Amino acid sequence: MKFRDVVDPQVAADYREHGWWGDDCLVDHLRRHVVERPDGVAYIADDGTMSWRQVDDASDRLARVLCAAGNEAGSRVAVILPDSATVHVALLALEKAGIIAVGIGARAGTREIDHLLSTTGARSLVMGDRHRDLSADELLATLDWDGQVVQVPMFEAAPDAPIVVDGEVADQAPDVDFDDRRVRPDDLFMINSTSGTTGLPKCVLHTQNRWMYFHQLAVRNGELGDDEVFMAAVPAPFGFGLWTSHFSPILLGATTVVSRRFNSTTAMEAIARHGVTVLCCVSTQFLMILNDPALGTQNLSSLRVMFTGGEAVPTARAEQFESSTGCCVLQFYGSNETGLLSGTRTTDPSWVRFETAGRIEPDMRVELYDESGSERVQHEGRPAGKGPATCIGYLDTEANQQLFTSDGWMLMGDLCTIDDDGILRVTGRTSDIIIRGGKNISAGQVEDEVCSHPSVALAAAVATPDEIFGERVLVFVELHADAESLSIDDLRSFLLERGTSVELIPEALEVMPELPRSSGAKIAKGELTAIVKARTTPRQ
Repeated sequence: MKFRDVVDPQVAADYREHGWWGDDCLVDHLRRHVVERPDGVAYIADDGTMSWRQVDDASDRLARVLCAAGNEAGSRVAVILPDSATVHVALLALEKAGIIAVGIGARAGTREIDHLLSTTGARSLVMGDRHRDLSADELLATLDWDGQVVQVPMFEAAPDAPIVVDGEVADQAPDVDFDDRRVRPDDLFMINSTSGTTGLPKCVLHTQNRWMYFHQLAVRNGELGDDEVFMAAVPAPFGFGLWTSHFSPILLGATTVVSRRFNSTTAMEAIARHGVTVLCCVSTQFLMILNDPALGTQNLSSLRVMFTGGEAVPTARAEQFESSTGCCVLQFYGSNETGLLSGTRTTDPSWVRFETAGRIEPDMRVELYDESGSERVQHEGRPAGKGPATCIGYLDTEANQQLFTSDGWMLMGDLCTIDDDGILRVTGRTSDIIIRGGKNISAGQVEDEVCSHPSVALAAAVATPDEIFGERVLVFVELHADAESLSIDDLRSFLLERGTSVELIPEALEVMPELPRSSGAKIAKGELTAIVKARTTPRQ
């Protein structure tokens, strides 16, 4: 598809007229901070800090290297880096060079990486010296992809360390006229991934303007200012992580604390040390803080707002977090694709913030559809939106047929109600998704991976409740007749060696003589879910 101005010009003009979209990109705001506060701290990471000037200089340097290495404007370059200041440097470098970023999660397995590189047509891959336990050479040896590898240092630790392209130091890159190449707010600037109900991840297409609009609502709902200190606990390539560590902090000029891996104790220490005012995390992460014995020993009084979501927010525990820290708990309801459909505000009464997903956004023109997504309904249905926060769609046109209604609204996979005051409540789920720690995990993908084991004849992945993660992945399997047994440790070892993404590896395994079947000979997942529910429902 084309790179420039991927949004219908009439729609883009309408959104600008309403003030929802604008003409600036993140780089414009970065350059403003370099003029106004060059030594202000932009990112605090595990390996060091970076000022706005350092972020600008490092992203300039990487952008020049990428251009000199033959990556043309509109080409696609994958980024697979840990949560750090460096991943944001890389995304800004691609924006300056007019290159579309393909965001790949730092926990992705080799099969997922291979799929995303080939599906998106990525020409190059930006990475550090390793991915998980693999060196760059070892990673490439597992991939059916023949592209360019650009290895970057952790800029927060070594801002002047060399950048290496295909094994050769490549820092003597000539100057480039970035203004002629750079991404514009209505251009395709990023492709990231999201779990589908079956198969490998789907590729989601983003403009910057959709996140600029999201930022406006975050500022309004959380009463955010330019003196905030963010802690972003969700990885940057994904929707929640994009606005909490990349868009809102850069637009405000606020400092952001990031870490390669979330740990509740070190997170609290960082909140106290750096005066964090805005915590952005999924429910699992704030539950881990609540359960941490160190909670009462750390001064978290700087916290003013916590944005959470990505999974069900437990009411009683959210109330407990608010009373323990004094911050206001807020959430948005939406997805990587839709952006947001509703949200809560600091000015909402506590019952709205804790018991609902907030009021729907009028700009998003939210409607309810039946489970098939074919007809509009009243009272309860699948919510769908059409407005300034929605993405362009999927790279796969066939997948778009499931994402959009026939009249152009973008569907969610949940069942919801919307009352007369416009307050949205989630009542159920239509898609075969397990939500573990805020991460949508496709049951179909898990089953495909498990069935690759030579002992497994059939597999069915279901959610099992968990106090911390909300849900965990349990897989029921039926073995081949000649298979003697299968343990969870054997299965996990097999899948790790296969290059399966960590999220798709089951945490529990049950072997059954035969999986239950429906009248149509399909696996009766309802019966398996009922088994799990019977075990986990407390007796009266």
